Amino acid sequence: MSENHGYQYNVNKLMLEFPNYVNEYIQSKRVVPLSEASIYEYCLDFRKYLQWLIDGSITNHNQIKKITLQELENVTKHELEDFVLHERLRLESKCGSNTHTSALNRTIAAIKSIYNYLCEQTEDEHGNTYMTRNVSRLIHIRKKSETLHYRAAQLEGKLFLGDETKAFLEFVEHNYENSISNRARTSFKKNKIRDLAILSLFLSSGLRCAELVGINLHDLNLETGKVNVMRKEGKKDVVPIAQFSHKYINNYFVTRSSIDTEIQAFFITDYDQKIRKISNASINKLVAKYSEAYKVRVTPHTLRHTFATRLYNVSHSQVLVSNQLGHSSTKPTELYTHIVSAEAKDALSKL
Repeated sequence: MSENHGYQYNVNKLMLEFPNYVNEYIQSKRVVPLSEASIYEYCLDFRKYLQWLIDGSITNHNQIKKITLQELENVTKHELEDFVLHERLRLESKCGSNTHTSALNRTIAAIKSIYNYLCEQTEDEHGNTYMTRNVSRLIHIRKKSETLHYRAAQLEGKLFLGDETKAFLEFVEHNYENSISNRARTSFKKNKIRDLAILSLFLSSGLRCAELVGINLHDLNLETGKVNVMRKEGKKDVVPIAQFSHKYINNYFVTRSSIDTEIQAFFITDYDQKIRKISNASINKLVAKYSEAYKVRVTPHTLRHTFATRLYNVSHSQVLVSNQLGHSSTKPTELYTHIVSAEAKDALSKL
């Protein structure tokens, strides 16, 4: 079933703006399948790039839908570098010079992906690929030049470690409403059970925001303490959930099951008398709101780091942590070994 405010709906809406060859790319990724969340992010980057071609008079057309394959193939290395520079400067002005690399790399990866598809994975009526010249091969993704020590230092004071995980949830449950206005308190009480379930699920599973948003009612099984999720690249996974969150999730499950709606998403929002699947943006806002009131403003991904650090602290197993987080190798989990080492050093200094 199509959910009007889900990723699939938004992708389909963007497809109306795109040339046929972009829509063929999107369809091919659905076959893989790539998650709709990832496809949507790529679509936003495609639109940004194609609109830049129009704004820079690199195409003769004034509508994205009319940009031809020939025009796309004829983009020069210098012109593509100008786009990358334009995007980097835009992100720096918006996010700061030290925080834009991931977003820029994602945009470059999206551009490379569609050029690779058009040059290698397409076939016209003569059996030839749509394009032969791939200018994106001349542009390289710059890896972050950050040490584990630097990344660990950036997270210092932002992780809810030890008893702070429980304290944070108890703060939201019992104390948060005392710090807000009467108007805000009405909204809080309406969504309190749902929000506690969201926060506790992040902190007990290490899910990414898009993975949590994508959970449907039938995906959750509290008897086994596991949830079915769609990972990056459309990979299905079954993720264990720590016991401490079950009461919050079960409370919401009872409430959610009583709501009469065709929407299958587990986490929903009721705005302007319309029930919708909750969005990534809404979850980012609620995590920021509660965490800032408690201690320090953080993101859902910071809660993922909190969970991973706590799991490594009790298991000392990078394999366990990487499996829980959905990583294909243990390399990304090296950060948590570094954080735990720093925590131990700090504890020793207090003896």
